[in-house]
Formats: sequence, structure tokens, C-alpha cells
Amino acid sequence: MPDTKPEVKKRADAQANYERILGVALEALTADPDASLNSIAKTAGVGAGTLYRHFPTRDHLVVAAYRHEVQELVDAAYSPWVAKLEPAVALRTWFDRMAQYGMTKTGLKSALDAATQSVPLERDEIHRALADAISHLLARGQQAGELRADLTAEDVLLAVGFLWRLDPASDWRPQASRLLDLVVDGLRAAPAPTAG
Repeated sequence: MPDTKPEVKKRADAQANYERILGVALEALTADPDASLNSIAKTAGVGAGTLYRHFPTRDHLVVAAYRHEVQELVDAAYSPWVAKLEPAVALRTWFDRMAQYGMTKTGLKSALDAATQSVPLERDEIHRALADAISHLLARGQQAGELRADLTAEDVLLAVGFLWRLDPASDWRPQASRLLDLVVDGLRAAPAPTAG
């Protein structure tokens, strides 16, 4: 019977390389849309051949890095650590993650626009995935009576649209935090009137 352990280790190593390349690429391309593939491979600790095995062109890498960031953001909405938080705190915590996504989207915009000329990116699918994640977090807060019952995920996406307009080259975090606090305050359910 053949030993399958080396094959399992090889697949695990390939997956680790893939994840590392995506993480490095996301950071590098957000900071500099013209970052070279060789510099990305070097920072990820892999050879150029390994990078090209996973991503045959620069455009494939750009789109994959962006999709990876979106998937991590969406997955966070359903994660056990978010589920342990009070619903309004969970939503606010997830918004912090979304702010980072907004900076990625803004920083990658020119590279992403160029890449999607040759590698398709289903923007409607991404929008739906984000709306579903928000809907999940919003429903938790609405069921707990913490968040307004009349809101939809689309309302919330529009309310946090400012994240796409922040300058990733600036010190954007304090402003994003203030504005996200403002949004979450507006999402909160009005306290029940007290008997007087």
C-alpha cells in the first residue's frame, strides 16, 4: 500500500504557500498597485515558479488577493469569536474589519480595475456575500432588541459606504472609527419608554 503522507504534506505545503502569497500580495498591492511579482514572491518566502504555479498572471494574483480578502471578511461575520460578542458589539467589531477591507478595495482599485479586464470578478456576487454577512449580524441584533427592526442589510451597506472614500495613504483609522461609532449609534434601537 503506497504511503500517502508525503502527498498530504505536499498539499498542505502548497496550501500554506498559496495563503502566504495571497496575504503578502494583498498588503503589497494595497500599498503599491505596481508592486512586482518578484518582490511579492520574495517577501512570501517562495520562488517565482511557486508564485506562477498558483497565479499564472499578475491579474490572476490581484483578483485572487481581493477575493481572499472579501472571503475572510465574510467568514468573520459567522466566526465563533464574533458570535460570543453582544450583537451590537459584534456588528461594530465586524465593521472594524470592514474598514480594513474598504482600505484594501481603495488601495487596490487601479490594480483591480486593470486585472478585471482579463480575469472576471463577479462584483454582484461580492455585494451579495457582504449583504448576507451584514444581514446575519443585523438579524442577531434585531432579535435581541439592540438594533432597529426597520433596517436592511442594504441600508447598512449604504451607511458604511464612506469606507470606500477614505484615503488609504492617510491616517484613516481614527476617522473611520468615529464615523463607524456614529453609524452604529444610528442603528441602535430606541430604548423602551419608562413608565412615569
